[in-house]
Order: sequence, then structure tokens, then C-alpha cells
Amino acid sequence: MSSYRILKLEGRAKRAEFQTVHGTIQTPVFMNVGTAAAIKGAVSTEDLEGIGTQVELSNTYHLHVRPGDEVVKKMGGIHKFMSWNKPVLTDSGGFQVFSLATLRKIKEEGVYFRSHVDGRKIFMGPEESMQIQSNLASTIAMAFDECPSSVADRSYVQASVDRTARWLERCKIKMAELNSREDTINKNQLLFGINQGAIYPDIRIDHAKRISEMELDGYAVGGLAVGESHEEMYHILEEVVPYLPQDKPTYLMGVGTPANILEGVERGIDFFDCVYPSRNGRHGHVYTNQGKRNLLNAKYELDGRPIEEGCDCPACRRYSRAYIRHLLKAKEMLGMRLCVLHNLYFYNTMMAEIRQALEEGRFAEYKKAKLEGMASGGAD
Repeated sequence: MSSYRILKLEGRAKRAEFQTVHGTIQTPVFMNVGTAAAIKGAVSTEDLEGIGTQVELSNTYHLHVRPGDEVVKKMGGIHKFMSWNKPVLTDSGGFQVFSLATLRKIKEEGVYFRSHVDGRKIFMGPEESMQIQSNLASTIAMAFDECPSSVADRSYVQASVDRTARWLERCKIKMAELNSREDTINKNQLLFGINQGAIYPDIRIDHAKRISEMELDGYAVGGLAVGESHEEMYHILEEVVPYLPQDKPTYLMGVGTPANILEGVERGIDFFDCVYPSRNGRHGHVYTNQGKRNLLNAKYELDGRPIEEGCDCPACRRYSRAYIRHLLKAKEMLGMRLCVLHNLYFYNTMMAEIRQALEEGRFAEYKKAKLEGMASGGAD
């Protein structure tokens, strides 16, 4: 059960809405990353509601390892488990094929891992990934793929992409079977396919054409922001997005900085996710309209102003830079929490501003002003 409707176009940039069984997602959207069904930095689902989060993203591999997807299913699925009633996207475990390179072996049937937690052997293929995600009962499940390194040679990338295409067919068959089962929690689970091909535009385009014929619920561009330059990433998007169905949502996986997001929207991307806002926040690095600020800097020791003046996030409404700096220095968890909340609020608010700018036909103007402000160096 999904429908995707474009409300406004400005060049390739899309302002759309995507209806799901867990509510309608307004796009472009940034998904807040909660790897193990929680945002790192002591951020609750109540907090997420308060800072305008539309979609929470969790990690299939990590939840399979701990607490176990069967546990989540017995608890009624991820929505009940983490007390969140809006959409959830689960990635497929495919990225761990890339990030846990030293712990895995790839075969046609799937991937053999060693758990990063206790070293036990794990096997995950397309069917297993779909089963795990069905147990989690997320709104959107990602197809199982291999994310080849951006510096892998052409013959490796071609063979990898061909296998990912074969895996996608297996994912689709398994997902249809799982959604028809009596004991499945979310029988309306959606499946997004993933375009791969490293930085070879012709491999990417050929793969995009192949997966577009499969009538999926949405399409992601994967395997970027893994070592290539920003310019290479933008070039790949320009080349490949026109070959993905325009009447379906597009998702740029694991990207990125506020600037990356603005550039992605301009090139036709709807969905984004990235650990940057929470990871940077936990280290005292906060995003503002004047660029990034490092609150650990000595110059904030006696600074009574909020992180960003005019910001309405829970941190800025009440606390000073000096106080948050003290918390970070003292290793108080509250310092991390306030910085993460501020950063996620900044990202979610930026997406709302992008949507409004698109509705009003002034996205190009908004993008230019936002990038100039953040590059002004006014923050530090």
C-alpha cells in the first residue's frame, strides 16, 4: 500500500509525498539514523517527534545480531518495540558487506559474516535479509545488495552489479511471499531496489534500466559517499537519476552533509540518511546556518548565547554554549544529547525549508543562500 505523488517540480528537484501504511512522508526528507532502534546520544522517540522527524532508519544486520529479529517480532515489530508510530526504513545488511570487509566472504547464495559482537558465524542472502526485515516489520525494506568499493576495478564492479541484480529478483519473490503470510506483522511492507556501479556511469545506467523494469516501490542510489569525491558523486547522480522511474521515490543512501543534501535534491533525490548529525553532535560539533561550530573551543567557555540564535530546538531554547561546552568537557551525557538534538533539528528543519522553497518555486535561490551562509565561516 503506497502511492507516490509529485506535487511540484523545479528542474529535476521534486517536491512529493509518499503514502505508506505508517503515514505519509513529505519529501525531500532526511531520515534520522537509529542503527540499533535508537538514535545514539540518548535521544528518545518522544524527542524525535518533538524535532520534526518523519522517518527513522534502523540497521537490519545490527538488530539481527542484537537483540535478534525474532525478539523484535515477538515484541510486535520495530514500531511497538521502540514505541514509534511513524515510518521506519530498514537497510538490508548489504552495507555491512562493504564495511565488514575483513569479516566476510561473498558467494552467489549470499554473504558469510562473522559477527562483530561475538565472532559467531552468520549467513545472510536475499531471502534471509527479507525474512529479517519482515520480522522487524519496517515500513520500507531495502533489497540485499553488495556495495562495491568506489576504487574497485571495472571487472569486479560489473560482476558485483550483475549479482546484485540477480539478488534483487530473489528479494522481490521472497518479499511477496512474506507479505502474503498469515503471521507477518506488516503485510504492506515496501521494497526499494538499490542501484550500484561504483563510479562507472555506463554500469550504473545499465543497472538502473534493469531494476526500473522490476516495478518496485522505490529506488535507491547506493555505493556513494564511500571514498569518491563529491564531484564524482554529483556526476553519477546526474547520469543515473534520469534512468530511474520519476514516478517512484529516489533515495541517496548514507549521504550526507547539508551541502550534499542540497546538491542531491537539485539532482532529483527524495530520501537521504546519514550518521553525520548524530556522530558529529556526540563530539561537540554542531551545524548552524553559518557553518559548523566546535563547542569544545575555548572561546565558548564564557559564551552565554545558544548554539544558534533564532533556533527553536530543545538545546537552543534553554541552554548556552558555555554550559553545553562544560557538559562535553565533563563527559556528561546531557552535553552529547543536546548537541545531537540540535543537529537533528537543524537537518529536519532544513528539509522543511527545502520543501517550502520547492513549493514556492524558489529552490535555486534558497540553495544558493544556504550554501553561501554555511560557507561564510561565521560560525567559528
